[in-house]
Amino acid sequence: MSDLGNREIMAKNIQYYMDLYGKSRKEMCEALGVKYTTFTDWVKGNSYPRIDKIELMANYFGIEKSDLVEKHRSQDNTDEHVVQKKSNKGTLIKVYGRVAAGIPLEMIEDIIDTEEIPADLARTGEFFGLQIHGDSMEPKFSEGDVVIVRKQDDAESEDIVIATVNGTDATCKRLKKYKDGIALLSTNPAYEPMYFTNEEIVDKPVRIIGRVVELRAKF
Repeated sequence: MSDLGNREIMAKNIQYYMDLYGKSRKEMCEALGVKYTTFTDWVKGNSYPRIDKIELMANYFGIEKSDLVEKHRSQDNTDEHVVQKKSNKGTLIKVYGRVAAGIPLEMIEDIIDTEEIPADLARTGEFFGLQIHGDSMEPKFSEGDVVIVRKQDDAESEDIVIATVNGTDATCKRLKKYKDGIALLSTNPAYEPMYFTNEEIVDKPVRIIGRVVELRAKF
């Protein structure tokens, strides 16, 4: 296998176990003693960690080194953040057609379906599903797809998040953090980035309500 292929496998495996155990890049950097940019390159498949760092990661997650190095069967039909629905026992979560700003999830009545997530993932936090509307996140996320979201009020730069702006319904965007503010980015180039200063984040407000951990594409 090519060096690029090995890096991509490693990147997917690291991201999988981070999502499974609810670990951020910052937490991983602190645990492994590496720079944020170094770890980000691993997760993006730009570089490959040294064997000692692979062993540290395996020990940190309580897994075998081979779990990080080798391609798993589940990757044959999946891409990053894309997970096919499985029939194994797990935890059912609600899928919402829309999430209204300022309204607690338990009070939202627009429940359109349920999705099953692994019990190990469910133990790492509170999750919900949200149906994608529109084409702003094409080609990765399409109309009718469902994203699995971990409830949280912050995320790392480059994460896919669910956010509200100025009281609007929640939308799916890629988060980019800057010293003086943030940007919410669409993957569809037809849509302009939305930039917010730190003051606008408070005043509008701009709120992150969750981080996307999986995409369950509807075919």
